[in-house]
Amino acid sequence: MQTATASTPHAFGELEQYRGELTAYCYRMLGSPFDAEDAVQDAFVRAWRSRDRFEGRSAMRSWLYRIATNVCLDMLKGKERRARPMDLGPAVEPIEANLNVPAEITWLEPIPLHLIAPERDPAEVAIANESIRLAFVAALQHLPSRQRAVLILREVLDWQATEVAELLDTSVASVNSALQRARVTMGKANINAGSEQREEALSAADRAMLERYVSAFERYDVNALTSLIREDATQSMPPYDMWLSGRDDVLAWWFGPGIGCKGSRVIPTLSANGMPTFGQYKPSPNGGHDPWALQVLEISEGRIGEFTFFLDTARLFPLFGLPLHLE
Repeated sequence: MQTATASTPHAFGELEQYRGELTAYCYRMLGSPFDAEDAVQDAFVRAWRSRDRFEGRSAMRSWLYRIATNVCLDMLKGKERRARPMDLGPAVEPIEANLNVPAEITWLEPIPLHLIAPERDPAEVAIANESIRLAFVAALQHLPSRQRAVLILREVLDWQATEVAELLDTSVASVNSALQRARVTMGKANINAGSEQREEALSAADRAMLERYVSAFERYDVNALTSLIREDATQSMPPYDMWLSGRDDVLAWWFGPGIGCKGSRVIPTLSANGMPTFGQYKPSPNGGHDPWALQVLEISEGRIGEFTFFLDTARLFPLFGLPLHLE
């Protein structure tokens, strides 16, 4: 992107300050950190190229959101929604025969917290509200693209209906109708989009529990792991469509087909989606440890309630600042 000159409106030298919030918005729209970064960069380029048409009647922030929304709507045309394994069908047995990689599915991807909230302490693994967590972003993907934009702008970012109508070049009545339909869809997924849903930062007890989890996983201690995992816990491993429901099935997988994870190293990394996140490295036949999964955990009532193991380590580990080999 070009830099501002003396003849450029002052505001155009300040686009960068909006990158974090626009990336969060585009991520909610698109379900991928890579697509979100591309969308924001495209929006900045479009803003720069059309700077002569920016007359200052609307705030720079609103103008950028209009451009970013149009970029996202363009990117979503003709594309299948991003999904999680739980979106595709019921849980299955923890057996190797259930490992399938469907070619037609585009998976939801995690985003490191620093890309969307760069001013936050990187060690903080809870974001101010639920609207960036994996379950919420996955539910958004069920909405048609314009409904998705309306819901995010109205209920996550707290824009007025008149502002959203202006941004989308539509009527307030159309915005309210789209919001109502979006709420019904989200309600069926038991997801509340309201920005009043606030998640507390991890407690000292939660952090201590996560330390015990890392130690137990590295020791592959079944008794210790059992005590740290909720009985109703779930596990998924994109790009496989298999997902498991219940602690017994999760552990049956770990100590059955997944026994190759024994001896893994597990190291904390940048928070994904405001959730506790770890890089998992399996023992390498050539010595050291090779990447296996980005573990994103959901904590509920002091224990782990959900495991998402993202296996696309070649793309995700560099994004999260993780090395591609441990000696």
